[in-house]
Amino acid sequence: MNGGPKVWLERISKTYHGIPYEGRPLREQSAHMSRGDHVPPGSAGKRRAGQRGTGTEILSKARYAKLQDATTVLSIIRNRGERGLPLKNLYRQLYNPDLYLRAYAHLYHHDGAMTPGATEETADGMTLAKIDRIITLLRQERYHWTPVRRTYVPKKNGKQRPLGLPTWSDKLLQEVMRSLLEAYYEPQFSDHSYGFRPNRGCHTALNTIKHTWNGTRWFIEGDITRCFDEIDPQLLLAILRERLHDNRFLRLIQHLLQAGYVEHWTYHVTPSGTPQGSGVSPILTNIYLDKLDQFVEQTLLPSYNRGETRQTNPAYRIIHKRMHRCKQAGQPTEARELRKALQRLPQGDPHDPHYRRLRYARYADDILLGFAGPKTEAEAITRQLGSNSRS
Repeated sequence: MNGGPKVWLERISKTYHGIPYEGRPLREQSAHMSRGDHVPPGSAGKRRAGQRGTGTEILSKARYAKLQDATTVLSIIRNRGERGLPLKNLYRQLYNPDLYLRAYAHLYHHDGAMTPGATEETADGMTLAKIDRIITLLRQERYHWTPVRRTYVPKKNGKQRPLGLPTWSDKLLQEVMRSLLEAYYEPQFSDHSYGFRPNRGCHTALNTIKHTWNGTRWFIEGDITRCFDEIDPQLLLAILRERLHDNRFLRLIQHLLQAGYVEHWTYHVTPSGTPQGSGVSPILTNIYLDKLDQFVEQTLLPSYNRGETRQTNPAYRIIHKRMHRCKQAGQPTEARELRKALQRLPQGDPHDPHYRRLRYARYADDILLGFAGPKTEAEAITRQLGSNSRS
């Protein structure tokens, strides 16, 4: 923080594409007395010898101490996630302007940044004063989410998917919340989850299936119907409450889920679900469905995985021995024919009663399991998975 708020503000403004700022430096504009007193800008750190610090000075020092750069904040949060420690005082991180500048740098080049929501506000004309207004409302716990504007996008099957378009301020704040949640929960997510995660995607899932799901006989495919629309908000908040010990942050998420939407200039409530198009919907859905991942990993996979390798297929073993004898007897033509027959047979016994292998992958609300075993057990897995998804 050498050089004071003006130097700090100039540095981060240049770093983040020179966003214009209307008015005084951000720190001076937001400084105020905790009891309503006012101190002229630049005098917050001055006091006479032997005199206790004023409320403004204490508040100013606390802000300078806590407003770390975004990379440091996210790395600390990620470290707690890696160690499985609960997260407290997450709401305070929403006061950090550097997180909003980072969110702006992530959002401004997207086509949706210029798409209006229920109001005409877009990324055009973005200023640091707007960030300051958001932070001020959050400090006073008076930030209100604007209902999203609902539109529809066509699906491949001819149906339409509802899409919510938030206002720019809501989108910016949601991106900050998403970055905080992702930093904490990403190290805890399952390796079998591929949707809406950094450095993962559908091609990552397909490559894993192609190279590691060897010997799979049955595929169990599942799709959670209207997953985004049917998420239970109370259950989602209960899951978040297990790790996030910050009621103010949880209330902010609850109010977001209950903000509703506007369609044809008519307001509608949202009793359930997370709106598609919201910046935090993907991470909240992954947090919600991580319980399903845990059920598969802790219950299904241990129950249906046994044996290290299959026993050798008897038919494969017989032909292999005949081919070896033909080679020793100097009969290359017969050996080549037997080799072709050998390539059409599995080396392992597909009916080995001591070997089972179940594999799992999830991309958002699409689920795929691969099973090497009898059909009856594959049907039992389907029933167990279906009953757990409904519960």
